Amino acid sequence: MLSRHFLRSKVLQTVYAVYTDPVDTVVAEKNFKHMINRFSDLGTLQLSAMVHFVEVASTMIDEAQHKYLPTEAERNPNRRLPNNIFIQRLAANYDYRHHCKESNVNWGGVEYDEMFRQAFSAFAKLPDYTEYLATEQSFETDHQFALKLFKYIINYELLRDNLFAQSLLWEDDFDQIAQYNFMMLKALDSSLDEATVIPVMNDDRIEKDVEAFDFARRLLLVTLRHGQEVENMIRSHLKGWEFERVAFMDVLLLNMAVAELTEFPSIPERVTVDEYIELSKEFSTERSKLFINGILDKFIIELRSAGRINKTGRGLLDPTLLEEDDQ
Repeated sequence: MLSRHFLRSKVLQTVYAVYTDPVDTVVAEKNFKHMINRFSDLGTLQLSAMVHFVEVASTMIDEAQHKYLPTEAERNPNRRLPNNIFIQRLAANYDYRHHCKESNVNWGGVEYDEMFRQAFSAFAKLPDYTEYLATEQSFETDHQFALKLFKYIINYELLRDNLFAQSLLWEDDFDQIAQYNFMMLKALDSSLDEATVIPVMNDDRIEKDVEAFDFARRLLLVTLRHGQEVENMIRSHLKGWEFERVAFMDVLLLNMAVAELTEFPSIPERVTVDEYIELSKEFSTERSKLFINGILDKFIIELRSAGRINKTGRGLLDPTLLEEDDQ
């Protein structure tokens, strides 16, 4: 599941793209959906990399048996890895195979083959692999080892470079998506079979995912509608300096924040303020967090007075505290 913080950051990137290379809202919405779906593709590629790694390892073990002068270990190999119960069940799972087909997963080709061969040769020398070969086979031991293997594959530099080359967007979010996949794999248990649901990052079969994506889509469209209004609001609260001195990213963040404050009654004001302060730390200048915090406090007072903020639920800001801060 994509977090709302993650989705806000992607809305920000889409809004930035629209302002730097203008398109209409229909195209912007389409581009945003494509971006989010591509993150599901990346998640599937990460999972499939582990499965393909094991397939290549199995091939290499078989090849070693037929060498001209194989060692004793090569003649009688330990096939724990190719026979890993957890990875075999994952590879046979309907959802997993469907995701691979939808994402056009293809690890064929000499370049990828050599990459996975190098990865296995290096991994086979690690203590984790030696210890695993010595353990008694069970779903649990195979599951725990698969989690270690996934971490190894995800951190393998050549794999990361190859995936980053497929999309400029993936490098920044690669580790977050890997963390999602790791937690998803960890949550699977011995009931894993062909029919088990293997969710992707943005899964329209899961109600929370649908709600989260709908939130982000609406946030994008409302933000694009009210850019001039927010610019005017910012100008009215600037004292002693010009609007042109405001960081462009800060203007976009405030635009999004006003959209969220006025159009999403179930999201507490404090949550919105905190979220955009955090986004300013990630995407804007060192001083932006102070500017965003101060301006949003003034915006909330103004919007409340105009009757444009009507929040429901807990965790709301007390407007009298904002008035005290402004004095």
